[in-house]
Amino acid sequence: MSATMIKEFRLPDLGEGLTESEILSWKVAVGDTVSLNQVIAEVETAKAVVELPSPFAGVIKELHEQPGSVVEVGKPIVSFEVADDAGASPSTPSGALPAKAGESVVETPKREPNLVGYGAVVEGSGRPARRRRNFAPAVEPVETQTAAAAEPAETQPAENTVERPRSTPPVRKLARDLGLDLARVPGTGPGGLITREDVQEFAGHAGEPATQASEEPVSTGTRPGERETRTPIKGVRKHTAAAMVQSAFTAPHATEFLTVDVTPSLELLARLKNSREFAGIKLTPLTLAAKAVLIALHRNPALNSRWDEENQEIVTFNYVNLGIAAATPRGLTVPNIKDADALPLTQLAQALTALAETARAGKTTPADLSGGTISITNIGVFGIDAGTPILNPGEAAILGLGAVRTLPWEYRGEVALRQVLTLSLSFDHRLVDGEQGSRFLADVGAILAEPGMVLTMV
Repeated sequence: MSATMIKEFRLPDLGEGLTESEILSWKVAVGDTVSLNQVIAEVETAKAVVELPSPFAGVIKELHEQPGSVVEVGKPIVSFEVADDAGASPSTPSGALPAKAGESVVETPKREPNLVGYGAVVEGSGRPARRRRNFAPAVEPVETQTAAAAEPAETQPAENTVERPRSTPPVRKLARDLGLDLARVPGTGPGGLITREDVQEFAGHAGEPATQASEEPVSTGTRPGERETRTPIKGVRKHTAAAMVQSAFTAPHATEFLTVDVTPSLELLARLKNSREFAGIKLTPLTLAAKAVLIALHRNPALNSRWDEENQEIVTFNYVNLGIAAATPRGLTVPNIKDADALPLTQLAQALTALAETARAGKTTPADLSGGTISITNIGVFGIDAGTPILNPGEAAILGLGAVRTLPWEYRGEVALRQVLTLSLSFDHRLVDGEQGSRFLADVGAILAEPGMVLTMV
């Protein structure tokens, strides 16, 4: 009989340095035979739902986590029984016993290729493991767990116990701003990493009596008679909350409003819908607003930039990845259309439709949620006239579209019923001066009030 070996598949980093994912469902069961890259599970990161492909061809030996479990990156989630083509040989993995015929060995791969990550965490080499940091423009910088940090506490060098608490520079700054001692904050991240959420939660409970948790009943269901329902904060909701807090307390927001008569834009939409070029293409006020934003950015590039705190630089983008805030069953997401400024109106309309459908289906990929440069939020679909949008972290501006209302309006020296909407522009005042923000908003409004104005802007 040929020898077999057991290979563990560890939860990979599914992008942007995310530290954990929730197992939504398994597509396989113990005993199933799977092929390479066959989808074996559906997991939810802090950004999106992702299908997880198998890194091996073999038989499912054990499922280490159940649906609903939140698993840290680097933790084993499934074991495979695979054929050991080489049999017992001197190349048997370190730490595994040579296999006799019919026996198996357990091997944890150092790096196993798959479609979305690298599988197992790199094994330790006896030297102190270095921390790897991933920085992304739209999310909190995080540190990824190393093999040395994942080992049991008794195997760690004694001097590690006197290191300062593990966290990222922005988290340490937040703790200083809140007057907290990080040594008192329990870390829930990989290897005890103290995250921004840990600091915020500790700060929120710092003044509460220590016995409060034991004195107050906690309701976790919706049975009759219960006075409250508790829902775990995880997945997209957890990421959104952290991102909004980071944005609100990092970037100094300023908001301006402009109410415009968009009757000409709605008349243009009606004509376009009846044209041959736009047959079968969905057109909405958002379509024209998105195009107006892209045109106005050519004259106002400061709104298409980000603040690089680490390098003390302002990064101005020479392309536009246009984010569209989308309300989904899993929470608010802001997927973006890559290089939207290069798209003609027909392709932009199609991209907006595809973006919305994918977001509602919960299939937006982490790549589509990263790298945005400016965003639009369409609060008008909820019947809201105006608001103060919070910036998507790493972006300089966000435009809110209000509801289109039929209102009495001054038109050619008389009062007439016109189609009117209010634009709300929030911007990072470190990057955008009031003049620049005002000119950009005025340009967007001018295009929507009279689409022919684009001829004077391009």
